[in-house]
Parts: sequence; C-alpha cells; structure tokens
Amino acid sequence: MFILGSTPKVLGGISAILASAITCHQIYQHLQNYYCPSQQRWIIRILSIVPIYALTSWFSLMMWKFSIYFDSIRDVYEAFVIYNFLCLCYEYLGGENSILNEIQGKQLPTSWYIGTCCLPKIDCDIQFLRFCKQSTLQFCIVKPIVSIITIILEANDKFHENNLSPRYGYLYVTIIYNISVTLALYGLVLFYSATRDILKPYDPLLKFFMVKAIIFASFWQGFFLSFMELIKVIKSQVDDEQVITVGEISASWQNFLICMEIMKTVAVESSPLELTYETR
Repeated sequence: MFILGSTPKVLGGISAILASAITCHQIYQHLQNYYCPSQQRWIIRILSIVPIYALTSWFSLMMWKFSIYFDSIRDVYEAFVIYNFLCLCYEYLGGENSILNEIQGKQLPTSWYIGTCCLPKIDCDIQFLRFCKQSTLQFCIVKPIVSIITIILEANDKFHENNLSPRYGYLYVTIIYNISVTLALYGLVLFYSATRDILKPYDPLLKFFMVKAIIFASFWQGFFLSFMELIKVIKSQVDDEQVITVGEISASWQNFLICMEIMKTVAVESSPLELTYETR
C-alpha cells in the first residue's frame, strides 16, 4: 500500500523541511529586525505554526504508532495561534479602548456571509468585543483538555481515531472540537467584520487565511477520511505480520496530506507574512 511505503515519508519529509526552513527564515528576519516587539511577538507565534504543524505531521507519518502524541502537540498549538491572531489585531489597532472608540455606535448587519442572518443587528460595544475575545480564548482552554482526554482514551483503547462509532471516544471528541473551533472562528469573523475598515492598512485577512487554511484543511480532511473508513474504502492492512488498523492508516494519510499542503500554503502566503512594519 502506498501510504505504508517509503515514498510518502520521503515526500512528506522534503515538504515539511522546506516549509519549516522558509518559515524559520521569516522568523529570523523578525528577530533580526526586532524593532516592534509589541506586534512581532504575536507574528512570530503565528508563523511558528508552520514548522510545528509540518514537523509533527512528518514525525507522526514516520512513527505512526506514536502519532497521537505528536498530533496532541500540534492541536494544542493551533488553539494558541487562533488567540494570538486576535491579539495581533488588537495590537494593530491600539488595544481594546482604542478599538471601542472606533466602532462605538456601529451595528453589524444581518448577513448570511458572516453568520448573522438569523440574528438581530449586533451592537459593536464592549460586550461585543469581549464576546469575540472570550470565544477565541475558550478554544485555548477546551483544546488542551480535549487533547489530554484523547491521550487517556487512546491509552485505554477507547479512542479509535477516525472511527465514528458511538462506542468510541473519537466521535464525541470530534463533536466537542467542532463546536469549540467553530465558536472561536465565528468570534474572529465577527471581530474582523466590525473592524475591517480600520484594519485595512495591516491587511490581516491573508494572515488569517493562512491560519484557517492550515487548521481547517486538516480538520475536514480528517472528517473525510473518517467517512472513507466508514464506507470501507480504507481498510486495515497487514505489514510484516503486523496488523495496521484503519484508524492508523487514515491518520497516516492525514499526516501525509498535511505535509504536502503546508508547503503550498507557505508558498502562496509568503508575501503577507513578510515584515509589516518599517525596519530601521
């Protein structure tokens, strides 16, 4: 089977190392020109998702028996990055009081595009800003807890990755994760909709696209692989007299796809990740 051979490990390794090298060079540029630490610390943390995602996915592909532990590191950091993106936007705009002065009295329209079509017009006030911040912060709390629960379930053979059977923990972990990450991104979308005009000089949308592309591509790929497993397209295999479960094969496919896609994301999004301030 292709995914169990050496080819995906080599291709995934090349892609992961190249993506990490390009991003580490960008991080080095920020450190070399560390003249705006209030903004750059957030940017560096966001950029760090690339090597963390790429290398943990490659390690999971190489050592698939331990993939649950590498995946947990990756998953915890993704929650951290979403919150850091919001903090970066706050820093761009001068903090909560400055943002409130700019958007005070504004209302978000009812629109299917930003998910407010079934809601009354939303006032952009202090409660609105705190909802946006709290909705992203909750993901930073929920995700580590879910990762710990996942490791405990896996240790007791109760997780079964990519198995949607209600007898195992994967289904419930996926539901909790989906609700939490949807709420976090909904908060970001509302915040961006309210501050879009004053954020234009900083062009954060492409930075957000990079974060969203990396995180959500992996999530929906995992869901699709679970469906492939459910309809028996992905089946267990025997390799060197060792049975490899469908969940382990699905996880290997997931990690290989992440390794390949992350290089494309870095290539497409390299320009908006350059220094966004005037260097000295």
